[in-house]
Amino acid sequence: MEAEQQRQQQIDDWLRQLMPGRPFSLAPASADASFRRYLRATFDDGDTRVVMDAPPSHEDVKPWLHVQKLFHDAGTHVPEVFATDLERGYLLLSDLGSTTYLADLTDANADARYRAASDALIKIQLASKPNELPSYDRVLLERELNLFPDWYLAKHLGIELSESQSSQLASVFGKIMAANLAEPAVYVHRDYHSRNLMVTEPNPGIVDFQDAVYGPITYDLVSLFKDAYIHWPEERVLDWLVRYWQQARKAGLPVRADFGEFHRDYEWMGVQRHVKVLGIFARLYHRDGKDGYLKNMPLVARYLRAACERYRELGPLLRLLDLAEERQTDSGYTF
Repeated sequence: MEAEQQRQQQIDDWLRQLMPGRPFSLAPASADASFRRYLRATFDDGDTRVVMDAPPSHEDVKPWLHVQKLFHDAGTHVPEVFATDLERGYLLLSDLGSTTYLADLTDANADARYRAASDALIKIQLASKPNELPSYDRVLLERELNLFPDWYLAKHLGIELSESQSSQLASVFGKIMAANLAEPAVYVHRDYHSRNLMVTEPNPGIVDFQDAVYGPITYDLVSLFKDAYIHWPEERVLDWLVRYWQQARKAGLPVRADFGEFHRDYEWMGVQRHVKVLGIFARLYHRDGKDGYLKNMPLVARYLRAACERYRELGPLLRLLDLAEERQTDSGYTF
């Protein structure tokens, strides 16, 4: 707490040097699952700016700055950068407001909101070039998948896999990665969902993109449409996905010519993401003491189960989900 107060005082001094004669007040704007936090500076004239506080011992702001430029040049609405202090990990940014898609989405506005999000995503994907961002390669995909047995099954549920179960899971993971790596590659935000899209003009404002990579074209669609924080009827999501696919083809993006093949890519990418997310949410709780994500686990597990039930090759993973559900029921543990 003392270190946090010290950094806040440093930020206060930094802003006064940057904008002398402009009184302001500082208040928390938001925080995320990392060590970054955000402060909103409100000036006497009503103008606002946001300060990203990213302690250099834990966070590197350079990837954020690089992706910000890529996405900005692609024509999407990301925070503008007014000033930087890389040595101390401070960025002064434009304020995209405090209303996330998640806080604002309703049955009435969802079609328009998701249409805007799809349009912005297509702009990002059209700007894609190799070698600008880290590759979403087999090593990274596998590291993410292994969060599931290590953190969700073993640490969270106390399930130790037998040698046979581990071997079967590894085989399924291999099939998942093969499907993921066969997809065309584009820029991938990697967390393109309702908590990282802001209601602003133009919609959406896009934040939390520092972990962007170059990888499978359906990944951000899974984040957007199979959102861990909000659920929509499958028929409606399928309509949004079809509309994206039609627009993407028209724009010249390298999506599959057959929608059925594209949908399978999307489903198998969703399996990879949801396996990973269950592991991440468990790790955030057990390692980092952040329990706020536990309530979102059941929805993620539902997405994962639905996909596993559609594809026979995913049978071993489905059996592990059955075992996990049985363990939760037996223990009376509902997250």
